[in-house]
Amino acid sequence: MPWSSSVDELSSGETRFVTHRAARRTVIVAACAAASLALAGGVAIGRYSGMAPAPSGPGPAGAATHHYVVGEIGRVNASIALLDPRIERLAAQIADLRQFDQRLRAQPPRGAAMAPAAPATPAARSGDDDDGGEGGPALAPRRCVEASAARANAHAINSEVDCMAATLTALEQAVAQHEAAWDGFPGRRPTGAGRPGSPFGNRIDPFTKRLSFHPGLDIVAPTGTPILAAAGGRVIFAGQKAGYGNAVEIDHGNGFVTRYGHASKIDVRVGQIVLPREPVAEVGSTGRSTGPHLHFEVIVKGTQVDPDDYLALFSAYRAGSAADGAAGNIAGNVAGRAAGSAAGSAAGSGTRNGGGRSHG
Repeated sequence: MPWSSSVDELSSGETRFVTHRAARRTVIVAACAAASLALAGGVAIGRYSGMAPAPSGPGPAGAATHHYVVGEIGRVNASIALLDPRIERLAAQIADLRQFDQRLRAQPPRGAAMAPAAPATPAARSGDDDDGGEGGPALAPRRCVEASAARANAHAINSEVDCMAATLTALEQAVAQHEAAWDGFPGRRPTGAGRPGSPFGNRIDPFTKRLSFHPGLDIVAPTGTPILAAAGGRVIFAGQKAGYGNAVEIDHGNGFVTRYGHASKIDVRVGQIVLPREPVAEVGSTGRSTGPHLHFEVIVKGTQVDPDDYLALFSAYRAGSAADGAAGNIAGNVAGRAAGSAAGSAAGSGTRNGGGRSHG
């Protein structure tokens, strides 16, 4: 997995979230490079176009040269404009993931072990790793924009733009891998409405009136309330289960499974891929239940853990992510405006709670 030297691992060392310090730094560098490239391009193209005769100049050769220069200016300007939204989007994604990583470090859920990841080495890699072999000497990244760019012609500047586009593509692929892990984190509230019922842990059983262990969290809601997937994953069970009534189980990968019990209706089938917050069933009172509610479990490596730890962590993250996301956009916005402005100047044309308590 990319950025292995700055990764912490959740859930017995398998679910990985990057700190994104290196990635975020690279995006800021890329944003500044885009602005530098635009300025360098403006100087170079301005020089180049200054040497070209005006369209009214004598002879067809002069007119052809002028049209070629104008075409090159347009192509460079368009290429830089295409980089602007990509840099802005990538900066926002990394800021979002970085905020979640900080929450995980500050307050890891109970039942999940946090341990620093060792740098990936051939000896440390498992022979069963299906990510493929990677390696080579560790060298500093090569810069796309050099100091000599201002003296380059339009063709050379196009090459610099291509280099930056390739760098952004590599960063986007790395961030996409971490977003996939984020999508599989079971911290989203599994109902849009309702209130807490019986919590996770020991309680007085509503049927036997004796002390017993309750392996999940009850959310009291009216019959028919949509039950939502707490994370993306694959449905591994959908049907009747002893004690749970109509139940759905979703495998999110990395040892995470969520279970949803007492449903009045099941809306998914085994093998189906579901997205985070996608409806999978409806609240009911089937199975061992005293009234309409959702029995929600988070299972890590086969052991039920307190869902509140995961829901609270994700809620705190969502509450703070908007501000961090806005801050993460600043570099992309500023550099994008600078890039567009400089390229446009050179061309001369400017160029995103029910009722009584229920148990089960």
